[in-house]
Amino acid sequence: MTNDVSNTSSIPALNADFNIGGMLLKMGKITPQDAERILRVQKERGVRFGEAAESLGLVSSADINYVLSKQFAYPYLMDGRGDFSENLVAAYDPFSINVEKYRAIRSQLMLYWFAQGKKSLSFSSVYDKDDTSDLVANLGVVFSQLGEKTLIIDAHLDSPRQNRIFNIKSTAGLSDILAGRVTDYSSSITRLVEFEHLSILSSGTIPPNPRELLGRGFLKQFITAIANDYDVILVDAPSFVRHSEPLSVASATEGVVLLAKRHVSKANDLSKVVDQLSKIRVPVVGTVLTEN
Repeated sequence: MTNDVSNTSSIPALNADFNIGGMLLKMGKITPQDAERILRVQKERGVRFGEAAESLGLVSSADINYVLSKQFAYPYLMDGRGDFSENLVAAYDPFSINVEKYRAIRSQLMLYWFAQGKKSLSFSSVYDKDDTSDLVANLGVVFSQLGEKTLIIDAHLDSPRQNRIFNIKSTAGLSDILAGRVTDYSSSITRLVEFEHLSILSSGTIPPNPRELLGRGFLKQFITAIANDYDVILVDAPSFVRHSEPLSVASATEGVVLLAKRHVSKANDLSKVVDQLSKIRVPVVGTVLTEN
């Protein structure tokens, strides 16, 4: 038997797809020589590979958390990657208190809505300044981290939001589908490689008639057509003040979540919105109360 050393490595078996050492090598965080040092320390001290690497100052705790997230199918992004909005905290700072709030909302919606066989929800606010887009974007990330196949639809036809948050360059989107300019839905939906289970349908070409497009009833037909392809469909809708679009969007989904701000949103205005929704028989699933 011959020994062919040309295709072997001095580093003990490191699975580059799953082993922490292999993943750090693949990311360029350590070199093969670093890996040998780490393995020696690991053996001497009887500690885990990541702990040994961090004790040598070769990687940071953030690096270890990142590769662990890959091992446990919990994708998020390290600073400077993905080129997304800094407001997408669920992607860049998944262990923060703010993201725990998004997870709490996710848990409530999973238990009381999506677990009941529902698929779609629209999100809107009472006032223009109460922006729902960041809420929807971050919820989309945390739902996808749960393994739910998630689609975010941007219904701000006259003022695109989600394409800016997720840095999507595609111009075709919801408006093009509603106008019949695009018949292959999949070609307009962007699947994010950074998040295995998250896709975005941007608002599309800015049309001269956004209210009319949303009011034709085609949005409901579209959501019905794609419902079997997703576990969770989140629709980012305009605010109710001075807009008729939210009612059209709400009627296309199975329920609505309203965004309100503490010490800003007035109970009377919120009550009027709930009354409008009840008239078209769309349930208000809940209200998210945020700080100023």
